[in-house]
Amino acid sequence: MESPHGAAVGAEDFGLKGPRGWAFRKVGFTAEPGSLIAVEGPSGSGRTCLLLALTGRMRATEGGARVGEFELPRKAAAVRRIAALGPVPGVSELDPAFTVAEHLRERALLQGRYGASLRTLLRPRAERRATARARIDAALEAAGLDTATLPKAERTSVRDLERLEALRLSVALAMIGTPRLLALDDADLKLSAAERADAWAMLRAVAASGTTVLAVCSEAPEDAQVVLTAPITEEETADAFAEAGRA
Repeated sequence: MESPHGAAVGAEDFGLKGPRGWAFRKVGFTAEPGSLIAVEGPSGSGRTCLLLALTGRMRATEGGARVGEFELPRKAAAVRRIAALGPVPGVSELDPAFTVAEHLRERALLQGRYGASLRTLLRPRAERRATARARIDAALEAAGLDTATLPKAERTSVRDLERLEALRLSVALAMIGTPRLLALDDADLKLSAAERADAWAMLRAVAASGTTVLAVCSEAPEDAQVVLTAPITEEETADAFAEAGRA
């Protein structure tokens, strides 16, 4: 599987306002293709909403952003086609009842059916299966997940995976689609110091291979490009309403 060319990501005065007020405001940054971008901030500061807005899953209400050649929010559908989600609670989660193999086969099947060209779909079944297996093996390697080390290899249920193993599996599933942007939430949640180092090493390797990585975290590594989020204060919300009233 060829390494995809990562997508440049940038935002200017980017903001999203919901029924309860602003999720995030005034976010601005630029990142080159193949960057490791860490969205750092406390819980409740709009980190997940920013991730979903930058991947075309939520519609921003202020400012703009760009992923690759596509502008947000206008080209959200196009961004969704080149951006894959790793673990995001409530959006893209592993099914604890599924085995590792079942998750991998399902994702490869969906990729082969909806992400392939007509010419690919007309190939012999054996050739399509071999291609799917090659995609799976390459994605597992990218995520650093050696299924042979799991309790029951690929027959291991997700509920029996350690937190870091589940994170690696989620990344592998996203990488099956060879995205230009990989985005994941809570990259360092419930990990020991050693496990956090391993997780960031994995994401660093994914970025080095050419895929831009956008990871929400509580504490970013020193070598990542950091995008900070902060809770929106009542004063900032009042200022926003005042600005809207003057418009």
